[in-house]
Amino acid sequence: MSPVVVFSTTSDIEASVVLALLDSHGIAGFRISGNPQAILPMSVSPLGEVRIAVPEDVAEDARSIIESHREDVGARVVRLRDEFDEIETRVGYRFKDRGLLEHALTHKSRAAEDVSGGVADNESLEFLGDAVLGLVVADVLFRQYPTYDEGQKSKIKASVVSTAALARQAEEIRLGEHLILGRGEEKTGGRFKQALLADAYEALIAAIYLDGGLEAADAFLRRELKGAIDAGATEDFVGQDYKSALQERVQALGRSLPEYRIAGEAGPDHRKVFSVEVVVGGEVLGTASGKAKKEAEQEAARLALAKLAQ
Repeated sequence: MSPVVVFSTTSDIEASVVLALLDSHGIAGFRISGNPQAILPMSVSPLGEVRIAVPEDVAEDARSIIESHREDVGARVVRLRDEFDEIETRVGYRFKDRGLLEHALTHKSRAAEDVSGGVADNESLEFLGDAVLGLVVADVLFRQYPTYDEGQKSKIKASVVSTAALARQAEEIRLGEHLILGRGEEKTGGRFKQALLADAYEALIAAIYLDGGLEAADAFLRRELKGAIDAGATEDFVGQDYKSALQERVQALGRSLPEYRIAGEAGPDHRKVFSVEVVVGGEVLGTASGKAKKEAEQEAARLALAKLAQ
């Protein structure tokens, strides 16, 4: 029985929503190329459209289900109820151009699997977001803590914009649930990887900046990072050295001194991300990632201290 196309879209994530919708009603849909006879699991038409087809005998039912989940605006029909509503609510910002948000959520593993070459990953947005983040945090510190010297402000900034800190911010808004990943990255737990979450968070910052300007990005970051900045600005935290604290702790416990070893590296040379393990007596007490080895070591030491305190 020939497959029948029942839906087409240029949004990969919308296609996934439709497939899940059909599946919930017991209809097995699949993505196909421009030729309905040539079935390919992850293909698109030459124009970048993702087409969804179903067996001919359930085509009418499938169309009815899809239509029941559309929103009518006058005489025209718009896309399915926005699949980004949830993340926009958590972020506290509504995009005028939802394509920017989809771009920010698209990992390079997904772009690499696209046969049309029409899917762009979020690396360029990540680069821009990093710059916007640095500017806003520096401005906050300059205005809010005028008596702090450059060294103190630099330490606070480093703690706020570190890979681990940004990954925690991403986890707070459950950003990982909305990432658009390739099949390989999905299978290896990409939604929970610190470096991937931090990168997506920076891409999100850039998307807000491009959509609403610096004012919108500034408002988002001041709201989201207030707790981290305030914590970093306390006198005790400014001088915090987790590696030294861990060394003192394990010595007090009569255990061997901690060792730090590189567990892996990822990314291009100019944006390398290091994964570091801290080992005490042959036991891995903490693993963390960072754009600098020292940053990753400090976060691994922090996690090790937390584990020893349990």
